[in-house]
Amino acid sequence: MRCDYCYNKDIVFAKYGTYSYQDILDFLKTRVGCLDAVVLSGGEATSYNLIEFCKDIKQLGFLIKLDTNGVNYDSIKELVEYNLIDYIALDYKAPKYKFYKITKLNRYNQFTKTLDFLIDSNIEFEVRTTLHNDLLDVDDINAIICDLKERNYTNKYYLQKFLDTGTNIGNLKDSTNSFDEEKLSNSLEVIWR
Repeated sequence: MRCDYCYNKDIVFAKYGTYSYQDILDFLKTRVGCLDAVVLSGGEATSYNLIEFCKDIKQLGFLIKLDTNGVNYDSIKELVEYNLIDYIALDYKAPKYKFYKITKLNRYNQFTKTLDFLIDSNIEFEVRTTLHNDLLDVDDINAIICDLKERNYTNKYYLQKFLDTGTNIGNLKDSTNSFDEEKLSNSLEVIWR
């Protein structure tokens, strides 16, 4: 994905990582007893084969959280079925009609396949959306809430305010449009971050 608000552009556009799996495992071995969990994030962590890596992390005694855009359904399903993930934060980037505009990918159907799988599974997970008011408005967020309700999602829905870190894929600054929270649907519990 190439979401304009993404502040990890160095990771997104990198051809190779800075550290190998072994480098990371060696570091984690020094953190046993100090840390409880590891977060796999990105870019998109599921772009890589994570099975053996997660097994090794689990053998060190860590819990694993996966931050994902949800478009790699098979990978996520496999990680969940092997009990290698303890918690998932699923990014609901945009409603179907804006999904390509926000992500630059035509993979909304893969995302919703993952969403439906997680709703039907026993894994703990959350759904969240990064909000830049110039990209998504209250009608877009209400469309997401409506879709989540129709899919029987009952957990909290998290809205993350765009954070201008000075560098992001779209060179975005703080939004110029306002967001009227009073017009948000109350059919799900919305938590602001």
